[in-house]
Amino acid sequence: MQTKVQKWGNSLAIRIPHAMAVELGLTRETPVELAVEDGRLVASPDGVPVYSLAELLKGYAPGDRDEETDWGPAVGLELEGEEWEDDLGAR
Repeated sequence: MQTKVQKWGNSLAIRIPHAMAVELGLTRETPVELAVEDGRLVASPDGVPVYSLAELLKGYAPGDRDEETDWGPAVGLELEGEEWEDDLGAR
């Protein structure tokens, strides 16, 4: 893919196409490392790991869940029991 170097304030900028940004896991303000290698400009995400769902769940077994934590009685507008089920049916 080809793009143009453009002026941005006193600096130069290169726009990264959306599809490439998604593939690399880049978002606004993502730090990147810039380098010149063999006369080429190389931009790499700086320490920002991108994981797939399979990688995140690797080693997880359904029985590995922790016990539920009791945070005490409801103190706000939480829905409980049948109220919660009624609210789901309304959507």
